[in-house]
Amino acid sequence: MNSENIASNEIAKRQTFAIISHPDAGKTTITERLLLLGHAIQIAGTVKARKSSKHATSDWMQMEQDRGISVTTSVMQFPYSNRIVNLLDTPGHADFSEDTYRTLTAVDSALMIIDGAKGVEDRTIKLMQICRLRNTPTITFINKMDRDIRDPIELLDEIESVLGLEVAPINWPIGMGSQFRGLIHLATETIMIYERVKNSAFPNNEITVAFNSSEARDILGDDWSELSQQVELIKGTMAKFDQKSFLTGQRTPIYFGSAMGNFGVKQMLDDFVTYAPSPLRRKANTRLVKPEETKFSGFIFKIQANMDPKHRDRIAFMRICSGVFRPGMRMYHCRLGKYIRITDALTFLAGNRRSTSFGYPGDILGIYNHGTIQIGDAFSEGESIQFTGIPHFSPELFRRVILKDPLKNKQLQKGLKQLSEEGATQIFMPLGNNNLILGAVGVLQFDVVRYRLLDEYRVDAGYETVNVVTSRWIYCDDNKYLAEFKAKVALNLALDGGGHLTYLVPTYANLSLMKERWPKIDFAETREH
Repeated sequence: MNSENIASNEIAKRQTFAIISHPDAGKTTITERLLLLGHAIQIAGTVKARKSSKHATSDWMQMEQDRGISVTTSVMQFPYSNRIVNLLDTPGHADFSEDTYRTLTAVDSALMIIDGAKGVEDRTIKLMQICRLRNTPTITFINKMDRDIRDPIELLDEIESVLGLEVAPINWPIGMGSQFRGLIHLATETIMIYERVKNSAFPNNEITVAFNSSEARDILGDDWSELSQQVELIKGTMAKFDQKSFLTGQRTPIYFGSAMGNFGVKQMLDDFVTYAPSPLRRKANTRLVKPEETKFSGFIFKIQANMDPKHRDRIAFMRICSGVFRPGMRMYHCRLGKYIRITDALTFLAGNRRSTSFGYPGDILGIYNHGTIQIGDAFSEGESIQFTGIPHFSPELFRRVILKDPLKNKQLQKGLKQLSEEGATQIFMPLGNNNLILGAVGVLQFDVVRYRLLDEYRVDAGYETVNVVTSRWIYCDDNKYLAEFKAKVALNLALDGGGHLTYLVPTYANLSLMKERWPKIDFAETREH
């Protein structure tokens, strides 16, 4: 078999997806169950147990372990059913949405987790808006069936009306809460019997019987007849799974189950690796990049410092879009216009990093970053290219940084610059003074930055409020007009961490007034990398 055929076979095996949910819907537990099924780990971490010695595999930072939340995006690769699955576990906490948004640019599909008791929640809505813009194929897992939940039909109606997705239930719950008996697969009409075994290392769905069998009638008793009528109603009124509608992001297959009880997860994963797409084409500024192309290309969607605190390193996460990565190959860094040689790239097996010999489209590589790589950077074998749709979002909260030891100013600037490159916050440097202003999507991000400044850079910093409600990136083709604008509003202008001109908005009324007075200025809410 020649190298091109080997590459084609490897590409076909790859599936890259993100898990998205509202906080506390069970995302970390689902992640661990998938890793158990892929034999990537042998024991599940204790989810959100702050004082436990064991923690979710995807939660690396000490602060995550202390708080019991995920505040970084983890990358995990594991084999399953002759596939290579690249799983991106995104931050579920509401304060870390910008990192989550960017992660969705690096995947080909998504797994949406919904709390059966709470239904579609705010963070899920925001994340699905990004998925819908990209027509990302999405599988839905309705979790916590072993607790009291809302009516399943009501949940499906909400997914359709709120998220704009057609729903196609694959299985259906038999009871709920303390009366949860199991699941019936609608197409095969087999039932899986639920046993209450928490935190099992093995899927709790091994016992299956035909729905029309005497055994099923004995198990379900008087409930069998009622369930039979309900199944006929569901099959007659609900849409059926359709591969084309799924791949275009219009219809989502629905799976019910319990992540904590390890029930229904294997069935969902079996179907996922069957139906989810292999690596897709990627939009660039000049063309569509196809995964089967022989020339290498990829883009950076995340930078993470101190994944291994002992080494104080910084890793850039690259999504491979085409070609094959081999250690020692020369890559063209498109933004800088120069070649670099990558001798050691990393892959991530259940959060454990290791050197890789090959990387194929769909894979996520970790590249050591010595300060030259930024989010959104593209790499190729010589072609000048820029992948599109990797945005910065305008922050919603702002703070002025107060340095407690003036002698640490150099360390402060270095730390803030590096953390802003990771996307933890955005840094703004006003043109008219020496202030440093941080912008974030949520207030907890300020705590993260303060924690990491002290822990990693030995800089003790605080914050004070600043009269900024939002920011806008400034674009104008008329240089003379732009110069006049800059002279008039200099006190409100700053450079962001990437050196881009930004207007720091004191009030929304002021923003409306500025747009009226300066019609040739584009006040952009997002900035493409």
